[in-house]
Amino acid sequence: MGKHGAAHIVWDWNGTLFHDNDAVIGATNAAFAELGIAPITLDRYRALYCVPVPKFYERLLGRLPTLDEWEVMDETFHRYYTEHRTVCGLTEGVPALLAGWGAAGRSQSILSMYGHEELVPLVRGFGIEPHFIRVDGRTGPSGGSKAEHMVRHLAALAGVRPSRVVVIGDAADDAVAARHAGAQAVLYTGGSHSRSSLEGVGVPVVDTLEEAVTEAERLVA
Repeated sequence: MGKHGAAHIVWDWNGTLFHDNDAVIGATNAAFAELGIAPITLDRYRALYCVPVPKFYERLLGRLPTLDEWEVMDETFHRYYTEHRTVCGLTEGVPALLAGWGAAGRSQSILSMYGHEELVPLVRGFGIEPHFIRVDGRTGPSGGSKAEHMVRHLAALAGVRPSRVVVIGDAADDAVAARHAGAQAVLYTGGSHSRSSLEGVGVPVVDTLEEAVTEAERLVA
């Protein structure tokens, strides 16, 4: 349980705690190949990526994908990603950061837009699940915003006030979701977005997760 009034971090998973950039860009290019779209580099991906994900594809295609195209790309992406995530690991320093935050008497949880049934065993497999009071993945269709998921996630955290919550993630949508739920946010440049695409969101932007935790401490001091 959260301690009433104590600071709480909601961590994003993909691109934040889990350093899966190589699997993501490979899966994206595999999805593009299904429609004959040329592959893109990680830098271009990070400059253009956005949610809802069909809008990202629109930036590359010049139009929204059709429903059939979206279904093909979405299925291809997740199949390729599942195969290649096995070579990915935690972002540098994550176990120590999680342990340090908890040792100070503060709570933390995970909210990801990765499917819940896939997320939980993945987190468990890294041996870090005991650090979290809740681990929630996406339920329902993929490709959408995290905002309503964040509201439900915070509502399920007993003793945690949204005003004492800092969301740490790698996407602009993490900050949008935090704001929607009455929380604060810190954005990390090591994942899906470039620094320039994050700096216009209006929240602190950092280059390491250690800096993100330090900034979270400042925001709830």
